[in-house]
Amino acid sequence: MLGVFTEFETALRRERQLDGIAAAKQRGVYKGRKPSVDVQAVHELAVQGIGVSEIAKRQQIGRASVYRALGQAS
Repeated sequence: MLGVFTEFETALRRERQLDGIAAAKQRGVYKGRKPSVDVQAVHELAVQGIGVSEIAKRQQIGRASVYRALGQAS
């Protein structure tokens, strides 16, 4: 029985949270994190023939981020 109440409370809390996020987005306050990867710069370095590891070092990002950026730029 306690599990049912806990589940109900969680559902209510989640609903209120989603309502708050939607309201904040309408006000322009909830924008999320700013991008830390310059996709254009990564693409330009790749076009120059620079490898993924070197691009990651130069941009101070992880290799996975380089691959992700290259996938976006294509």
